[in-house]
Amino acid sequence: MNSLDIAEVARLSGVKPSALRYYESLGLIAADSRKGLRRQYDASVLDRLALVTLGQRAGFSLQEIAETLGPAALAEASFELDRSRISKRADEVDRRIRELSLLSRALRHVAKCQAPSHAECPNFRKMMTEALTWTGEDRQKL
Repeated sequence: MNSLDIAEVARLSGVKPSALRYYESLGLIAADSRKGLRRQYDASVLDRLALVTLGQRAGFSLQEIAETLGPAALAEASFELDRSRISKRADEVDRRIRELSLLSRALRHVAKCQAPSHAECPNFRKMMTEALTWTGEDRQKL
């Protein structure tokens, strides 16, 4: 078994030791032993930390990540992911990408539009109409 102490895990993952201890308290990772006062982790902890990072970048809270990954198994390199939850998040990300693309197009158009007034520009008016089709929840996120 290839054990890493908490300092090595922090160095290799870029996650501070205090965050590692916090992740452990949430059940995201688990130390497999201690050497003196220093926590020791199986090398597979780096995979779990990579998944935590991906989950955070996808907009999952740490609690949601813990629920999606399941309990941290001691010295176990496998994990089961909640595919349904991940699929729903992917749908949300796709929707957000569409919204941000519309917003980007509108901002670029406003910056470059040669019309005397944006109210007179048919392209800008079309974008305004599209913006009204967003749900109230979508508008709050912008």
